[in-house]
Amino acid sequence: MRVESLATLGFRNLDQAELELAEGVTLLHGPNGAGKTNLLEALYMALAGRSCRTRADRETIAFGEPLSRSEAVVEDTGERRRFLCAVDRSEGRRHLVNGSPAPADMAALRPALAVFMPDRLALVKGPPAARRSHLDGFVAALHPARAEARRRYARALAQRNALVGRIRAGSAGPDSLDAWDTELGAAGIELIATRSAAADELAPRFAAAAGELGLGDDAELVYRPRSQATDAEELRAELAERRDSDLARGFSGHGPHLDELAIRVDGRAARRYASQGQQRMALLALLFAERDALLAGERTPPMLLLDDVTSELDPDRRERLCARLVAGSGQALITATEANHLPASCPRAEVAVRDGALIRRTSRLTGGGARLGPSDSASQGNSEAA
Repeated sequence: MRVESLATLGFRNLDQAELELAEGVTLLHGPNGAGKTNLLEALYMALAGRSCRTRADRETIAFGEPLSRSEAVVEDTGERRRFLCAVDRSEGRRHLVNGSPAPADMAALRPALAVFMPDRLALVKGPPAARRSHLDGFVAALHPARAEARRRYARALAQRNALVGRIRAGSAGPDSLDAWDTELGAAGIELIATRSAAADELAPRFAAAAGELGLGDDAELVYRPRSQATDAEELRAELAERRDSDLARGFSGHGPHLDELAIRVDGRAARRYASQGQQRMALLALLFAERDALLAGERTPPMLLLDDVTSELDPDRRERLCARLVAGSGQALITATEANHLPASCPRAEVAVRDGALIRRTSRLTGGGARLGPSDSASQGNSEAA
């Protein structure tokens, strides 16, 4: 499964553009403000149906334009799927797959997306909820059948919280929670086991990637469940013990919806004590760990969307980054202000971006040789094939 192309219209500062994506690495290079990050966002939005940078969809619409539109074509064993996300100032956002509304679960229809952007550092330095959600997304990519565990738990939690509200309002008795404590205990212990297994897959790979990228030998990824229960009955009992406090606060204050996926550097929490540079490398190490685990599990590797990833790496670390990029299979779309920020040892397609336009495409071979693509030129047209 691979992404073949991206087309944009009215998207931020981008001209009407069409980008053909290589099998491996595609490097977008150009000055700050050229539109490189916008291309990453447009691809993410086409495939995922939402932005990876903002919750305000209208921010993606270029000034003076009525709508923004991004469209990606995914090839999967001979079948092509067309993903379209459009944001209209009056009608809002639409997300379509082959012309029909996108299904709720699209995991099997497109590659997973692994994003490295300054905005995504919240995954490392933000609250635990982001890391829990990210871990659950990795579970769905690695073991799609296990994704139901999170949905089942979420449904049970919502029902229990609603019942807590009714009890506080006097329309139900406390004993009515017994059935939902049992359901939440069964669903919760399954979710804990699923997350724990996924974290065990990631931890050694995270440590290896972190060491290569300069975080040292003590970087850790540790799943820390709130509950100490080992089976559904024990978790049910923990919930029952905390019933009075739940009724006092108005919601369920115990369970895997409060778990943590801890990232540590030198034995300390990266979210609080790591520098900005260390947090950047921790995020990158996590993305590579997930990619390695998916490759080992013979799953479709994620598409890496890496924004300005080389800017804080020394030459040796850049070489190690390249070695990881070309290992295995999968695609990566990378931005840099200069083409030479990605070492010559990394084979890739290069696309120059200037003022929202794609102006030139070249292919760079291992060892630094470069060649023009079949339709390349120095033309400055708005929609150069790239």
